[in-house]
Amino acid sequence: MDGSSQDWSVRWLLKSLKILSATGISCIGTLAVILYFAQSALIYPSSFPAGSRTDVPTPDRYNIPYEDVTLETEDGEKIKLFVMKQTDPELRTDGQTVIICCANAGNMGHRLPIASAFYKILQYNVVLFSYRGYGLSTGKPSEAGIKIDSETVFEYVKKEKELLDTDIILYGQSLGGAVAIYLAEKHEDEIAGLIIENTFRSIPSLIPSVLPVAQYFTFLCHQIWPSEQRLLKIKTLPILFLSGEKDEIVPPVQMKVLYEICRSPHKVWRQFANATHNETYLKDGYWTSIIDFSSDFIVKKTQ
Repeated sequence: MDGSSQDWSVRWLLKSLKILSATGISCIGTLAVILYFAQSALIYPSSFPAGSRTDVPTPDRYNIPYEDVTLETEDGEKIKLFVMKQTDPELRTDGQTVIICCANAGNMGHRLPIASAFYKILQYNVVLFSYRGYGLSTGKPSEAGIKIDSETVFEYVKKEKELLDTDIILYGQSLGGAVAIYLAEKHEDEIAGLIIENTFRSIPSLIPSVLPVAQYFTFLCHQIWPSEQRLLKIKTLPILFLSGEKDEIVPPVQMKVLYEICRSPHKVWRQFANATHNETYLKDGYWTSIIDFSSDFIVKKTQ
């Protein structure tokens, strides 16, 4: 999937809001109303690109064996997963398992290039899932709901008979970074590492940069994702920060702030020149950085 198409709906809505705000003071009220009621559409454009709710690419396109798993959440939603286990018995049961927390558009099938790299290059087991309201998962996306979804997936991995003894790594891009940080803060003692890419301090903190005229309406945010606060509570977990220098959605300074306030002594910063929001993972050195991080803090630590 072309990275630029993932966020076109967000760009369109932001452009519309900017046009409204530019028409004068009389539109400020309208702007506030739209900001409040269109908030979920801005943050969770799960139907874009077209076909994302019905067409979910599968791992066999990448010649990866997988299990198509459905989990039921505590509030009755059905969450879809692809579980990709290593064929080597030792890697499958005693190696590493990465849980990939997806960005805010498309579905889990659109993250298969990343899943494939983790599976083939790092030889991790891979668990990839669609949040509620994304892909073939039921329900409507929300902060509260996605937190439940991620907990459901995490508990599944901890109890799955072939994965329960593996080291768990959390990986998240953009919104997925916030989801991964949420899980890491709650389960620091149960995971081996955290990898986050182009994520944000919080949703309210993004508003002044993406929509300056709405900076006075941050109190209307009901989707918060307070990653900065959560990261401060993480003590020693190894964390890899991957930042695109030319990120046009989340200002790179947001990632830098997260890195600087992080208290873990095992933190690593990597920034990629000329890398945009959706194309950072394609840049030279990206996967080498993850390999080095894994070697230095995860595999070596757990052998």
